[in-house]
Amino acid sequence: MKPKKNPYAEIGRNSSLYFMIGLTSVLFITWQSFEVKFYEEVSKVSEVVQLTDDLKEDVPITEILRTAPPPPPPSAPDVIEIVEDVEDVEETVIESTESSQETFIEDAVISIEEVNVEEVEEEEIIPFAVIEFVPVFPGCEIYPTQEERKACFNQKVQEHIKKNFSYPTAALEMGIAGKVYLQFVIDSNGRVTNIQKRGPDLRLEKEAERIIASLPKVKPGEQRGKTVSVKYSIPINFVLQNE
Repeated sequence: MKPKKNPYAEIGRNSSLYFMIGLTSVLFITWQSFEVKFYEEVSKVSEVVQLTDDLKEDVPITEILRTAPPPPPPSAPDVIEIVEDVEDVEETVIESTESSQETFIEDAVISIEEVNVEEVEEEEIIPFAVIEFVPVFPGCEIYPTQEERKACFNQKVQEHIKKNFSYPTAALEMGIAGKVYLQFVIDSNGRVTNIQKRGPDLRLEKEAERIIASLPKVKPGEQRGKTVSVKYSIPINFVLQNE
């Protein structure tokens, strides 16, 4: 039996060449497919506006105003009398108010005796630490010396604060605490005035001011035999106790 194929034929002799040609063709076709551009067709749309030439609308008549014709102008008199001007009119002369160098103005002389000068006495405020005679709190009259009365005054103020102290509810719920510094004046009548406060929260400041404003009237302080105002300072500490 004879072989169907030539035994001397090389089947894969040009296979690499054919592979390169095929690969190049495929790449070329792929590149050309990416380069192809498609454009959308622009649609032409025509806008049609319909206009109406005859626009007729019936407007209802609401009111007809009838105005009276204007009155006729007054007629001229038949006889015109001419009156002679016999009255003399006096002309008013306006004098100039400008002054010149020759005008002499008299100086107004005021006597010193006619001027009343009132002396305004400024209120003297003395610090509590250096006052000659300290304000006397009710109940401190029994102490003879000034040092004892100072100590009694401080003690009475602290007792008043503890007795009238009330922690603000809102500040207590929010956990607000801190120290409020107070400064006030005991005037020459023995009353508390000009309260100044500084603290961490407005609620604590208001409560501290309320306590100090409720202090009773005291005997005013004296300096060189005259009642004077006395400045006093004290801190109030708001502390939250842990349960």
